[in-house]
This record gives sequence, structure tokens and C-alpha cells, in this order.
Amino acid sequence: MDYEMIAWIVVLVVAVVVEIISLGLSSIWFAGGALVALIVAALNGPLWLQIILFLVVSFLLLIFTRPIAVKYFNKDRIRTNAESIVGKQGIVITELNNLRGLGQVSVGGQEWSARSADDGQVIYEGSVVEIVAISGVKLICKPIPEAAPAVTEAPKAEA
Repeated sequence: MDYEMIAWIVVLVVAVVVEIISLGLSSIWFAGGALVALIVAALNGPLWLQIILFLVVSFLLLIFTRPIAVKYFNKDRIRTNAESIVGKQGIVITELNNLRGLGQVSVGGQEWSARSADDGQVIYEGSVVEIVAISGVKLICKPIPEAAPAVTEAPKAEA
């Protein structure tokens, strides 16, 4: 067994071990590339061909199979903590006014600091909003038009 084959076996084992430890679909693609390079090395292919095949196969596996694998491996994933709030509705308990840095929303009985998704929009107390994102520790909200008529444009700053 020559040094090239040993090197590809090491790359293959390291990629598989990293994948087993992380379970994040981060290095399995490189294991596939290393396997192809190992086969070429066993057939006495030149080193440049081994390296090119390693890179090309790893890249192709990453591009074409990762989205499918992520979709199927993460389909039963349960969102926890703050990320589970995205998509839910809340009630504004303190006016959302990005210009003044104000805003609180109650979601599921918990109070959160919040901001409007549109900087030029003020959403008044009692309005119903949808949580569209989380930025740091603040909920980013947009009004639900049919449920929240108490929305106005923020006053323009005068020059």
C-alpha cells in the first residue's frame, strides 16, 4: 500500500468520524470524494487526477445531494425555544415604534421586546401581529390587516 492510498484512507476516516460526531451533514460529502480518490489511487492513477476527482466528486455531492438529505433528515425536527414563535400571532401590549425604539408583544402569555418589520410603520397597542423573524432578543412583527386596523405610517422627520 502506497502513501497516496494511506492518505486517502485517513481523509476518508476523518470525514466519517467528523460526520458521526457532528451529525450536521457537513463532511460526508468529502468522504465520498475521498473514496473515489482512494479507488483511483488503488488503480495507480496519478496524484493530480486523484486530487481533481476528490474535489469534483465532493463538490458535486455537496451541491446535488445535500439539499435532499437536509430535507429528509430535518423533516421531523421540532423547533424549540424562541424559534418556535416565528409564524405565530401576538398582541401588541406596547406600541411598536422603531423610530422611538419602543415595542412589546405578548405571545403565548410571554412578553417580548418587539419591532415592526417595516421601519416606517407604527403598530398600536391592542393590534394583532404575526411574528416573522427574531433579531437578537427582539421579535420582528408585521400587522395582520384584517385583525389589526390600528396601524399607521410613522410621522416623517421634518428637515
